[in-house]
Amino acid sequence: MITNNTGATKNVSVIVSVARFCQRLQFSVMIVSKKHRKPRNIKETHPHASPRETPPPQMACDAIFYEIYPQSFVDSNGDGIGDIPGITLKLDYIKDLGCNAIWLNPCFDSPFKDAGYDVRDYKKVASRYGTNDDLIALFDAAHRRDMHVILDLVPGHTSEEHEWFHRSCKVERNNYSDRYIWTDSWISGGDGLPFIGGESPRNGTYILNFFKCQPALNYGFAHPERSWQKPALGPDAKATCDAMVDVMRFWLSRGADGFRVDMADSLVKKDDEGKPYTIRTWQYMFARIRPAFPEAAFVSEWGRPEESMAAGFDMDFYLDWRWDGVPNGYNMLLRNVDDPLSRKGDKSYFNADSGTPISEFLDEYEPRLREAETADGNFNFITCNHDTARVAPRLSQREIALAYCTLFAMPGVPFLYYGDEIGMRYRALPGKEGGYVRTGSRTPMQWGANDASGALHVSDSAESDIRAGDVTGGSYLPADPSADAPTVAAQQADAESLWHTVRSILHVKGECDALRSGATFHAIERDRVFVFERSTHLQKLIIAVNPSRDCKALQLPDGSYRTIFSIGENEISGTSLRLGLQSFAILEAE
Repeated sequence: MITNNTGATKNVSVIVSVARFCQRLQFSVMIVSKKHRKPRNIKETHPHASPRETPPPQMACDAIFYEIYPQSFVDSNGDGIGDIPGITLKLDYIKDLGCNAIWLNPCFDSPFKDAGYDVRDYKKVASRYGTNDDLIALFDAAHRRDMHVILDLVPGHTSEEHEWFHRSCKVERNNYSDRYIWTDSWISGGDGLPFIGGESPRNGTYILNFFKCQPALNYGFAHPERSWQKPALGPDAKATCDAMVDVMRFWLSRGADGFRVDMADSLVKKDDEGKPYTIRTWQYMFARIRPAFPEAAFVSEWGRPEESMAAGFDMDFYLDWRWDGVPNGYNMLLRNVDDPLSRKGDKSYFNADSGTPISEFLDEYEPRLREAETADGNFNFITCNHDTARVAPRLSQREIALAYCTLFAMPGVPFLYYGDEIGMRYRALPGKEGGYVRTGSRTPMQWGANDASGALHVSDSAESDIRAGDVTGGSYLPADPSADAPTVAAQQADAESLWHTVRSILHVKGECDALRSGATFHAIERDRVFVFERSTHLQKLIIAVNPSRDCKALQLPDGSYRTIFSIGENEISGTSLRLGLQSFAILEAE
């Protein structure tokens, strides 16, 4: 029941960094990781202001993000690949769901050896997604709906096919010779970093960040020890920073509302504990972009807000980390098991059978939250993302509903991954475009029927609402063929579905002052039942969740309360609250 009452080696070879490879690919190691104010287009302002003289952008206060993997969301032209016009087509769906901002995964020109995280041209939309004009039209259409769009920026490396790299490979010195990290001899190792030799006429090997196709951009070394290692924030590193600022300026001036920054903590090589040189590098870049675009929002893939906020980011979010069987806070909630696809041995808090108290999560989470608050930033939660195994089918629909409602009621701004609103399932699929085990979380959005035929062809001016059953997510990957595969169309028709739960809680979040990012957070109950208070000077809420299969009774702080949202059977009498099994409630103090 849901209620809502609120309106090295000298060989010429490739050396792979095992740690980084595991970090990005192995789910068992890292399962990848106020008042309302109307959104507005970012306008250039005084160019000499300090990067943090202005308050955080409003988007950092009231955004509810919807993450879109573009090749799998909506195929508007029937070529099998999701595209930007298709996203524009579904803006009203996203807004109706309760989201007012979009995080768009990489959409730039790429050979797609790492699904777009290998950028060939930062200033050109990949032709399979559309054109630059299509992306600008998406910005405009979103702004007309009081929505925002942030792009995925990959600053640490490019594709080996990028023009910068082609020029950097030349024997003759040029302006791009030091844009990437090169050793000084064709037989040199990478000083412990992965490298490649024998691929260019230049007398040197080059450093990699991830795949063989992703040469590392040169942001310098924290402590150069070899002649070819340039210092962080030295002239060569600053030139790379300036080039990346130019990319940001290009898209911000065309209507983008900010960036989520991939692997933001990894720019400077061999940085010290706490990433001081990478922090200073970001401070250098923000000092050159924020004065002109003070309303631009920057979200880091960092996972340690005490560092990312010092660097100047507005937002950070939990990554799904699990190192040597030791989970971080986010992993404790949803995937506390070595095999994230198995329920056996799962100790995650929202698993009804785990018996796990919330206290361990809070011990890990609260210090990070306070660090973000001190820096006037946000530490956020994701439901999942393109690098992380979906929680379905390992968790049931009720378990997922309780988890998402709790995450959406926590501090910060939430990130809802496309398809999670209907409980799309992780699928064990062969890797595609460098996805490997991540591929199973990147399948086409399940709008209607369980096949990928009959994609809608959209005219250039099409922006109207189309019934969910009329569109498909394309055939980039095989969709879930199961007879009971969740779809938007089916769940919209079912008032008890996960889709309706998600929509209801997101609208409650959007309407409640005490669920805004800056509202206070205070944990009241820290056992199997989790009860916390969120409040501002305008409103006080008590949020309670019982993930277990037993009814629970508890006492609330003194006051009078009314239920504004609930899942399951809950009873309130004065300051006594009885929580039914697997239940959730938001109570407003009167």
